[in-house]
Amino acid sequence: MSLPTTLQEQLGFPPLKKINPNTQEVKDASGDLSGQAAIPSVLIGLYKYSITDSGAEDILRGNYSTDWVNKVFGQYYELVIERVADYASISADQSATLLDRVATKAAEIIRTSKDGSEGIAGIKSYLTGERHEILSYLPAALQIGELLDDDTVDDRTNKMEGPVSSIMQKIAGSFAPADLDEKKSKNL
Repeated sequence: MSLPTTLQEQLGFPPLKKINPNTQEVKDASGDLSGQAAIPSVLIGLYKYSITDSGAEDILRGNYSTDWVNKVFGQYYELVIERVADYASISADQSATLLDRVATKAAEIIRTSKDGSEGIAGIKSYLTGERHEILSYLPAALQIGELLDDDTVDDRTNKMEGPVSSIMQKIAGSFAPADLDEKKSKNL
């Protein structure tokens, strides 16, 4: 089971809906959208955070006193809270609490995964392997990629499904320079 789905089930949210690559939104954007906004936002933030050794080590150590959302999004912490609140039609306080809950549980799931037992490299590998799945649930309206200074996060080609798209995403992922992502994540 994918990381977003595991997180959704363990936290008791309604099932996540995949993003339509053409419209960049879910087909039926009604009902409780808090999980749809919070889960992929936190997970893509943790992915970007884990690119650095220190970020992956923080996840591995499982520092429960860590304010994950603030640590992951840094100066954009308040903007992430606002965007999730607006998308899910909840208050900023509810959004902050929700994001912290999702981030704490996500870090726990990642750390206790079989890849987490392989140390920093395992954490990085696990989140890199989940990147496409995370992006397929992330509404572009949140513009999380803009905050992470990563145009590929909100790019529709990363949300496409099918055999050709999957092959192209795997090829692109294998050539993605980790040190470039690490340099970008240090700018947060």
